[in-house]
Amino acid sequence: MYPYIHIGHFSVGTFGIMLWLAAVCAGWVLHLNFRRWKIDADAIGIVAISTVAGVIGAKLWHVLEDPHALMQHPAATLFDRAGFAWFGGLVAGILALMWQGRTYCISRLSMLDLATPAAAVGYGLGRLGCLTSGDGDYGIPTKLPWGMSFPNGLVPTDPGVRVHPTPIYELIVALLIASILWRRGSPERPRPIGELTGLYLVLSGVARFLVEFIRINPKIYWGMSNAQVASIGSVVAGIVLIALAKRRAANKQSSVSAAAVPVDSR
Repeated sequence: MYPYIHIGHFSVGTFGIMLWLAAVCAGWVLHLNFRRWKIDADAIGIVAISTVAGVIGAKLWHVLEDPHALMQHPAATLFDRAGFAWFGGLVAGILALMWQGRTYCISRLSMLDLATPAAAVGYGLGRLGCLTSGDGDYGIPTKLPWGMSFPNGLVPTDPGVRVHPTPIYELIVALLIASILWRRGSPERPRPIGELTGLYLVLSGVARFLVEFIRINPKIYWGMSNAQVASIGSVVAGIVLIALAKRRAANKQSSVSAAAVPVDSR
């Protein structure tokens, strides 16, 4: 693994490079989605702001999980290049997207729906930064032939120990989720507003919950990690959002049908 690329006296973190690549690809996917929906909006700017917000949220969520370390070494904990929490990034990214939707006169839920495929692609590619830097997001030891070792990572594995390359697993699943959301978000067959966002929360929450069983994250609550508890919340929120979206669409359809019924003038 290569946590840093050294260029003369400068060192560039590979996590940052992959995060930049993830943002570029997510911006392109969002641009394509705007184009097929004939929406005039700056996809690159939207993704850039959301990415920055997501990184800050992920870092703050991570450091707040261990307030003792934050109090003892505030600067080192805040500016450590390792340690980002998925759920914190998700919440901050969602809030940033909702805020930016107002700029382009797009409803908050519509903006989130449009961004779901891009969010899935960005998350998956961003995980490659965890892989290249070896920041501790890998899995438990395995004897599977594709197991990897991270002896030079930011959080190194023991010599000779091969572990699950969970960032690769998450990349594959994230691209699959992006494909599902892209197909279901076609303008030819529009979905109720909010349904795609709910589906993203469900699918990404389930994926994260399952991968945590082979991650090295400590189990804290009822035998589950912090990420698994957050994943359950994501799935529940997604199911509620889907149900509300379908109910709202059904009520709207009923109102339209009732208005279309001719009135007996006798």
